[in-house]
Amino acid sequence: MPTTMTYADLALLSEREAKGDYQKVAILEEPYKLSLAKAAIPEPSDTEIRVKVIYVGICGSDLEAFKGTRNPEFITLPARLGHEVAGIIDKVGSNVLGLKVGMKVACRYVWGAYAQYIVCKPFNVQVMPDSFPLKSISLIEILPGVIHAAELSAIDSGKRVLIIGQGVSGLMLTQVVSLYSPSALVVTDHKKRNLELAKSYGATQTIQIPVDKIDNAPYVLQVHPEGYDVVIPCLLEGNCVVDAISCCRIGGKVVMYGGIGKTSHPVDYFAMHRKRVEILSTEPKRDIDMYRYFKEGISLVTDGLLRTHDYIDRIYPLEAIQEAFEVRAESSNDVIHVLIQVAEEV
Repeated sequence: MPTTMTYADLALLSEREAKGDYQKVAILEEPYKLSLAKAAIPEPSDTEIRVKVIYVGICGSDLEAFKGTRNPEFITLPARLGHEVAGIIDKVGSNVLGLKVGMKVACRYVWGAYAQYIVCKPFNVQVMPDSFPLKSISLIEILPGVIHAAELSAIDSGKRVLIIGQGVSGLMLTQVVSLYSPSALVVTDHKKRNLELAKSYGATQTIQIPVDKIDNAPYVLQVHPEGYDVVIPCLLEGNCVVDAISCCRIGGKVVMYGGIGKTSHPVDYFAMHRKRVEILSTEPKRDIDMYRYFKEGISLVTDGLLRTHDYIDRIYPLEAIQEAFEVRAESSNDVIHVLIQVAEEV
C-alpha cells in the first residue's frame, strides 16, 4: 500500500476521522522509531478482498528497515512495514469467486500490514482450515522461498548440506531440507536454544559460533574440511554469502535464501571461479511457482511435517509495536520470533 497520500485521500480521511471511521496503522518514522497513526480503512475493488489482520510477524527484513540498514532504493521513510500476515477475510469484491467472508487466510506479497485492515488480490492469499491456529499462520508466508531454495539445491542422500544461521527462516529451512534426506545436515548459529531446536528438526550436527565471530568457515570446515555440496546462507547480512563461498566444496552450490543485506566484506570472485561455485537466488521467479509453493507449504504444515509455532516467543499488541521491535532487535536474548496482535481472535 502507498505510504504517501493525495489531497483527496487526506480529505476522505478527515471526513472518516470525524465519524470515527478509520484504522490504526504503524509507521516507521525514522530508524528505531515506530509510531501509530490513523488511516482510512481501505475498500476492495471488484477484483480484491479485504483482510482483517489478526497477527503479523516481525520479519528479519522488517527488522533491517527498523535498524536503518536497508538501502534507500529498497525503502524510503516514513514507511509502513509488515507482511507476515494471519487474518480473516472481511470483505470480498463482486468479481471474486470462491473466497468468502470469515475464511482464515495466510497472506504473501502484502505490505504495510501492521494495520487493522489490508486489501489485496486473491493471488496473495491462501485459505487455511478453520481448525488451524491463527498464531501459527503468519510464518507460512516464508515457505514458498524456503521450498524453492530446497528444490534448487537438488539435495539427495549423497549431499552434504550446510545452513548458516538458525533464526526463523533457518529453522524452517532445516525442517524442509531434512525431508530431502541429505547425508549430512550441518547448521550454525550463535544461540544454543536455536541449535537445540534445529537438532530436533533433523540437523545431524549443530555448531555454535561465538557471538563475537562473523565467519562460519573456520568452524564448519573442521567438520568437513573438503567443504559442502550445498550451502544455504540464512542470515540477512550480505557477508554470509562471502562466508558461504568459503564453505563450498569444488563444484558446490550457494543457494541464497539469505544474504539480502549490505555486504562490508569483499566478494572473492576468484575463489568462486576456482571452486566452480554455482550461486542461485531463491525467490520464486514466476507467479505460478509462488502459488504452487504456497499451497505445498500449507500442506506440509497442516499435515504435521513442519512446525511453525515452536519459536513464537512473544506477542505484543499493535500499541506496543515499538517495544516489540526493540525486543526482537536485541541479540543478547533468547527470543526467536515475535508476533504483533492487531485484533482479538473470535
